[in-house]
Amino acid sequence: MKSNFRQALATVATLSLTLSLAAKDFTKPAAQPAKTYAFHDDHASDKVAIAADPYDTPAKGKIFSLNFEAHDFLPIFFIITNDGDHPISLSDMQVTLTTAGRAKLTPASADDILRRFSNPHETIPIPIPIPQKKVKGGLSQKDRDEIATSQFAAKAVEPHTTQSGFLFFDTADAPTPLEGAHLYVTGVNDAQGTELMYFEIALEK
Repeated sequence: MKSNFRQALATVATLSLTLSLAAKDFTKPAAQPAKTYAFHDDHASDKVAIAADPYDTPAKGKIFSLNFEAHDFLPIFFIITNDGDHPISLSDMQVTLTTAGRAKLTPASADDILRRFSNPHETIPIPIPIPQKKVKGGLSQKDRDEIATSQFAAKAVEPHTTQSGFLFFDTADAPTPLEGAHLYVTGVNDAQGTELMYFEIALEK
């Protein structure tokens, strides 16, 4: 009886450890229609909406195993919904985050992010009481996969679908990037290759 009880406890412990490790794997948030987010721009005539959801708090940052904030990156969950009957192209899309101080930030590439994480000297120290998820210079393959899979990579949005992913902005020279900030999106083309009117998303809380 005791042997069975110990075996059951060992099984539960193993399962808990497995679930704990699995929980650390990155899972992209399920995207809702863009116009349901607080920060969005809806072009009703084009039937296209774009939203931006900043992940600028420790609670939201827990979705990542990497500490982007500690390495001066601002993750923004970027969502595009196409409610039209024809696909839209994102091949020429450009996104710019303009701060109140008129700084213009563009999304960092995967190489930019890897370079910053691989060089601890580029990271501004964080006070000891604040937990750090990543302080070493080296990156595991799992970390690299998280960077690659989390980024927005869609080149088109099919009719009546939504595409999403994260854009990471280097904020090393912009300590308060969201104050009075606007996100501008250009280069979104319709099925005929005609560019839609630019999108402007105010990110003020």
